[in-house]
Amino acid sequence: RAKAYPHQLSGGQKQRVMIAMALACNPRLIIADEPTTALDVMVQAQVLDVLSGLVKDLGVGMVFISHDLSVLSSTCDRIAVMYAGRIVEEGPAGEVFDHPRHPYAAALAGAFPRIGDTRFRYAPAGLPGDPPFPGDLPTGCPFHPRCPLAVESCASGDEPVLLPLGTGSTACHVLHAEAVTP
Repeated sequence: RAKAYPHQLSGGQKQRVMIAMALACNPRLIIADEPTTALDVMVQAQVLDVLSGLVKDLGVGMVFISHDLSVLSSTCDRIAVMYAGRIVEEGPAGEVFDHPRHPYAAALAGAFPRIGDTRFRYAPAGLPGDPPFPGDLPTGCPFHPRCPLAVESCASGDEPVLLPLGTGSTACHVLHAEAVTP
């Protein structure tokens, strides 16, 4: 296959070629940006197995970038969820996927229904509105225009900072106020 043109390769073969190219320099860190997008479920599982094996066998670190929390929860040790270029929740992968705290992380996790889990029987309607333009973020919390928990201080206050909550961290005025209220 070394002389094949890209259009002669399947999606999974193209992903494997990219992985091989990334490993050719013996990196200590691999940044995998959506490495399984547009792959069918079986090929996706094979590529994830290859990546997991490489991390384990070669001792390299991997930053896995994806919108698919279900893939991240089964592949990564920790997850950081970002909104508008800022981390809004961070913690152990299974915890962030199964029990997200930040409303955006919850919406993202809920976008991937789980077979047999009655909490996901009725798909969420999605978030209202659109993400903000990166150069024109709203005052306060960038998520407040779309947030179901938003209160007045979310719009008028400072941007929330990432603070410890449970086994991870979250950036949410409402969640932190609830955590300190007796």
